[in-house]
Amino acid sequence: IGEVAEMFNVAPSLIRFWESEFEIIQPKKNRKGNRQFTKEDIENVRTIYHLVKEKGFTLQGAKEMLKNDSQAVKDKMEVIDSLRRIRHFLTEVRDRLH
Repeated sequence: IGEVAEMFNVAPSLIRFWESEFEIIQPKKNRKGNRQFTKEDIENVRTIYHLVKEKGFTLQGAKEMLKNDSQAVKDKMEVIDSLRRIRHFLTEVRDRLH
């Protein structure tokens, strides 16, 4: 859970809280009780992070968005990520030209 929290620069307690609030986060637990997140779990955390932290949704609002049209939310996130990568690339090109 620490690694996942670090990926999003949030406290592990927030990931645990989201796990209790959102059914789509279901990491397996080993014998010690440590959470083992799959790629799908991490993508779901990323979606929730996007809605709550980046878009400013309340938890209830985020739940409703995921319930009503989770694929549309994920598609929009992919577009945003692609645009960020393009922007980063273009910024690097600009900096190398100067």
